Amino acid sequence: MRPLTEEETRIFFEKLVKYIGENIKILIDRPDGPYCFRLNKERVFYVSEEIMKKAGNVARENLVSLGTCMGKFTKSKKFRLHVTALDYLAPYAQGKMWLKPSAEQQFLYGHNVMKSGLGRISESVDRYQGVILYSMNDLPLGFGTAAKSTSDCRHSDPGTIVCFHQSDIGEYIRSEDTLT
Repeated sequence: MRPLTEEETRIFFEKLVKYIGENIKILIDRPDGPYCFRLNKERVFYVSEEIMKKAGNVARENLVSLGTCMGKFTKSKKFRLHVTALDYLAPYAQGKMWLKPSAEQQFLYGHNVMKSGLGRISESVDRYQGVILYSMNDLPLGFGTAAKSTSDCRHSDPGTIVCFHQSDIGEYIRSEDTLT
C-alpha cells in the first residue's frame, strides 16, 4: 500500500466533494485517531494510521485488503466509488433522496430513479450533484447523481428520471467478487 499521488488525491477528493462537500476533513481527523487513504492495486482504502503501521509487517504482494475500500481508479484514471464507502458517506451527505417502498427494489436492481418513486428530496440539491439515496425508514440504499435539481423535481412528470444510479447495496450480492 502506498499513499496517493497528488493527481490521484485530487481526483479522489473531487469525487468525495460531490457527495459530502467539506466534510472530508471529518473523515481524516476523527476523535478516535487519525485516518488516511492508501492505494493498493488501483483501489483506495480508508484505514486508521495505527492499523496502517501494524500492516507494515506484511509483504506488499501478500496484502489483499486493509481497512475499507472506498472505490477504485479505472484505466482512464477516473475514480469510481464502491458501495462499501456508503457507510462513511451517508452521515455527511449534503444531497439526499428518499425512495418510496415501491421504488426501492428497482433501485436495488441497478435502475435509475423516476419521479414517481421519489418520496422526498433535500432542499438544496443541484443538477448533477452526488446524492445518497435512502429508504423512507432512513436506511442508506446507495448513491447516485441527481438528474434534476430540487426545484425541477417538483415540476417534472412522474416518468422523468430524477437520479442516475451509481451504486447500491444490492451490489454486495451482484458483484461480490469485484468489491475487494
